[in-house]
Amino acid sequence: MSVDPMAYETQFFGFTPQTCMLRVYIAFQDYLFEMMLVVEGVMLKKLDGIPGCKINPSQIRKCTEKFLLFMKEHFDKLFAKMEEVLLQLVLNIPKNVLLPEDRVQEQYPYSKEEFQALQDELQQLQQQCRAEVATEQALRAELEEQKAVKAELEKILQCFDGLENICREHGAGNFKESFALLTQSSKKLQGVLKDVEEKSKKMKQHDQLT
Repeated sequence: MSVDPMAYETQFFGFTPQTCMLRVYIAFQDYLFEMMLVVEGVMLKKLDGIPGCKINPSQIRKCTEKFLLFMKEHFDKLFAKMEEVLLQLVLNIPKNVLLPEDRVQEQYPYSKEEFQALQDELQQLQQQCRAEVATEQALRAELEEQKAVKAELEKILQCFDGLENICREHGAGNFKESFALLTQSSKKLQGVLKDVEEKSKKMKQHDQLT
């Protein structure tokens, strides 16, 4: 059987020509074996009807096997010739024939160096695409974080609005001014508390000395 890969023919037919020929060979061989079994069965029936016949089934089987071997040898020779003709004239695409899907290569031919350059450019584009996807994911995560911070800020603003309304209801005036006064008062209280703590420490030290 031919060892030529016949890749172009495989692309066109969807199967390798050698595989096609192998299946045809197996089909013919199976048919030959079945035919020999039928012939053997007919011979056994005919001989069984002849009185005094001394030929037994084992002898018939030996004769059948010899005839099958003879037929197979001649069949293999004929099939080899048939295979050669079919692979050359039927299942072969001439060198000057270009498949429709490959005509673009005829319109835009390129060398190995150009193909390698295209491969390198494609790899760079893929890396850029992956980098852009990673950047987009980071931006989405940052956007979600900003949304969470915005929600917290809105809660704080609502809280301040509520405090300002409370101050207005109790006649405290502007909330910002009240908050500033509250901050100053808190600082004064902290200073007074600090003075008290210092005086308390001094009195404890004096009591320990006396």
